[in-house]
Amino acid sequence: QVQLVESGGGLVQAGGSLTLSCAASRIITGRYNMAWYRQAPGKQRELVARILASGNINYADSVKGRFTISLDSAKNTMDLQMNSLKPEDTAVYYCNAVLGQNYWGRGTQVTVSS
Repeated sequence: QVQLVESGGGLVQAGGSLTLSCAASRIITGRYNMAWYRQAPGKQRELVARILASGNINYADSVKGRFTISLDSAKNTMDLQMNSLKPEDTAVYYCNAVLGQNYWGRGTQVTVSS
């Protein structure tokens, strides 16, 4: 079992940047498939970016070229660097880990003003 805690959300103007961080309670690098999801009001939760235990990385088309997912094996954290933010990026962002079952953090709010 792993506990996940997100941080780094906030209010930013369009075009700005934020970095989200997910702190895991145990080693995740090379073991868990890790991902960031987001859920906007009235919408389904959607995958934003994923980094597999193998090291493969995938991004949603809507964030390609703007967001970067990474792992810090020394700190057991997963980051999401978000640049050129748009109002449509406004959502609660969730950290996800998968190893046999899904684990979720509680989420962090990102609000992008126009």
